[in-house]
Amino acid sequence: MSYPRQYNAVTDLLDNNVDQGRGSKTAFIDQSRSVTYRELQSQSCRVANLLTQLGVKPESRIALLMHDTVDWPAVFLGSIRAGIVPVAINTLLGTDPYKYILEDSRAQILFISAPLLDTVAPIISDLQFLQQMIVAGGHAEGHMSLDSALAEQPDTFETAGTCCDEVAFWLYSSGSTGTPKGVPHIQTSMMETARHYGQDVMGIREDDTVFSAAKLFFAYGLGNALSFPMSVGATTVLWTARPTPQDMFDMLKHHQPTIFYGVPTLYAAMLAHPECGPAISSEQLRLCVSAGEALPKEVGEKWHNIFGVDIIDGVGSTEMLHIFLSNSPGDVVYGTSGTAVPGYQLRLVGEHGDEVSDDEIGELLVDGLSSTPGYWNQREKSRQTFEGRWTRTGDKYTRTSDARYIYCGRTDDMFKVSGQWVSPFEVESALVTHPSVLEAAVVGYEDHDGLTKPRAFVTLIPGESIDNIEEILKQQVKSAIGKWKYPREIKIVDELPKTATGKIQRFKLRN
Repeated sequence: MSYPRQYNAVTDLLDNNVDQGRGSKTAFIDQSRSVTYRELQSQSCRVANLLTQLGVKPESRIALLMHDTVDWPAVFLGSIRAGIVPVAINTLLGTDPYKYILEDSRAQILFISAPLLDTVAPIISDLQFLQQMIVAGGHAEGHMSLDSALAEQPDTFETAGTCCDEVAFWLYSSGSTGTPKGVPHIQTSMMETARHYGQDVMGIREDDTVFSAAKLFFAYGLGNALSFPMSVGATTVLWTARPTPQDMFDMLKHHQPTIFYGVPTLYAAMLAHPECGPAISSEQLRLCVSAGEALPKEVGEKWHNIFGVDIIDGVGSTEMLHIFLSNSPGDVVYGTSGTAVPGYQLRLVGEHGDEVSDDEIGELLVDGLSSTPGYWNQREKSRQTFEGRWTRTGDKYTRTSDARYIYCGRTDDMFKVSGQWVSPFEVESALVTHPSVLEAAVVGYEDHDGLTKPRAFVTLIPGESIDNIEEILKQQVKSAIGKWKYPREIKIVDELPKTATGKIQRFKLRN
């Protein structure tokens, strides 16, 4: 779709819902409040007026370090309405990462949830660009209160005449392999993903109620819980805390959403819940979505058998904003990542940049209009990742003759044994088929002869204890995928290292 030169994302996502008669419809529900589309429109205008009154100029940056409540979309969309760039920050980090991100982004205003004040307090005086903190959801402790500040502002604002190619907001990469990178996105990016994935693939509708375990600061969560439902006037349920299986089932049962978004580790944990079954889930559930990491075939099939609802597994990235490769409703093949999402093109290339044939392993490149213009102040990383229209994903795949893609692993995680590529994901998938295994991560290591071999780290389902489990799992892998691929060492661990968004940090296991 083409966009007018003068375009502001808030017009499509928010104002059009009010103009089309959905002003009284509930847009967001959190644990204590709800807000209609008209109320959200008014609140976003108050945010825009507040930022203008504080002297924040268009194209300047402000930061959101806020839990998922109805205040989050008001601040995010209100900033964009004013032509000011919100930077969404992970609420699960620590003091040092916050100092890095706030300095790197040069945010002038920090909107922060009250419970997070103690985490940032030690660094506030060191932030040369920060001018003001505005506190949401609790005692402001001497800072400006969001509720009080917005109450004094008018509820109308003339939306900034931004350019369709202008930066609208930033996210930060999850830092699964190092320092987080600032990832700007332009005004049209949210609607691009909403139309191509939310509408064309998922078939999201106005009468849907959606619930995402992934938070709004995460690219996956932003699409799930904001741009997709708002693009059609649906309703979103928000949850502030980290998602536990019990909490997720409680939310599904109480709010009865029609669409649920999770990540593979969460689906596996929910399946391991002692009371897992349709009776503690949503009776209205019609679709589940997974991303963040590849979904093991065993997990998808088991979920479908228990709940009668498919999980459509997809692949996305912060750089592309959301999913660009996916299974789709009615066309799910577990164990694959599906096919290209409409609006996106895919390539698989070898080590020297040449395109590989079907069934050969190659790195996945993607082309689509939701791509970031590049990393902020990371020129060398931008040169390594972006090649004209194409973005290197860092994922290794094979492609079948019917254009389905099968995940092999991250480029950095792949290794060769006896001269042949080993897919960590293939070994991990074989391990998790054992009924006692909850999660597995596989990395390469050098044995005493200097040869690379697979090593597995495995977590067991709580309460499980089996004698000689390591040897049992080795034999299982040999039987399932081949003798040369089995892990020579298996370590049973209490948990796997993960980013705040749930991705396994295999580089820590290699070290």
